[in-house]
Amino acid sequence: MSRFLVDKYRSLEVYTPGEQPQDMDYVKLNTNESPYPPSKGVFEAVCGKEVQKLALYPDPECRILREKIAGLYGVEKDNVFVSNGSDDILNFSFMAFCSDQTEAVFPNITYGFYKVFGDLHGVKYTQIPLDKDFKINVSDYMNTGKTVVIANPNAPTGLALTKDEVEQIVSSNSENAVVIDEAYVDFGAESCAELTKKYENLLVVQTYSKSRSMAGARLGFAIGSKALIDDLNRIKYSTNPYNVNRLTLLAGAAAIDDDKYYKDCCQKIIEVREYTKERLAKMGFTFPDSKANFIFARCSSLGGGEYYKKLKENGVLVRHFSSPDICDYVRITVGTKEQMDTLLSVTEKILGQEV
Repeated sequence: MSRFLVDKYRSLEVYTPGEQPQDMDYVKLNTNESPYPPSKGVFEAVCGKEVQKLALYPDPECRILREKIAGLYGVEKDNVFVSNGSDDILNFSFMAFCSDQTEAVFPNITYGFYKVFGDLHGVKYTQIPLDKDFKINVSDYMNTGKTVVIANPNAPTGLALTKDEVEQIVSSNSENAVVIDEAYVDFGAESCAELTKKYENLLVVQTYSKSRSMAGARLGFAIGSKALIDDLNRIKYSTNPYNVNRLTLLAGAAAIDDDKYYKDCCQKIIEVREYTKERLAKMGFTFPDSKANFIFARCSSLGGGEYYKKLKENGVLVRHFSSPDICDYVRITVGTKEQMDTLLSVTEKILGQEV
């Protein structure tokens, strides 16, 4: 770092993205991307005449896309916020709803950016341990007097709370915002978007990066009361009003029009996930009951770090976390059946060498 960096950022522990090595052609199962391409409608939208308008700023209000999202989820346009990936919205949420007076609370094992955002903005936060089986204990988040942030399904475990459980948390924290990060909700969990009509303090955040095959486009959205959405817009218009580019807006709207295509892709991922879990279980692996597009797996005969290294040596990338609580596990993104068969065959080879 330079000598000009201010003191408050010098000790900041930054978020570490999943590795993107270029040294060989890997079976890439480490960053929870979709194995399927965007829909034909998305391709046509970004390859059309609108490319000629790139000299012009995009619509800062993202009106067409917000209307499409509102229609899909049965809310009003003013209940939808669109931004440059869901990370952008989570960042804005920490800025808007947390401070040194208003603390945040989230699990100790969850999406790593929550802690980073807390540290970045000088927010006091409490990290609540998961149960021994990696579940979020709902009672731990009742009447907290703090801004609650929960990934549902959680990452990297894949476990999900029911909508009723989320409602218990939201209703008991009526004086604070509750942010439910639904990045993986389309792979078998229940969305709480409908609850935003009932609770003014609930913000539901989703992304196009997982179930809508657009991780490279950087697009996310939030659904909540008009007042919460206005709060996010206050932050947006104080930082970067044009934070979603013209082509991404088009792609996002086209993806909503092609919703059935993405639902079908999600169903294929769910089926391949269950197939992979069954095969891994026969090899001695254990894992929580994931409702996401990944499996959080532990091998009974091989440590998580060693398994990760051996997979990488054989051209398969997964994600390993060094935290002591979860270092025996790897997070495996669910790809196509062909990709998962490669993972399984390499795993059989690795385990055979260990015997």
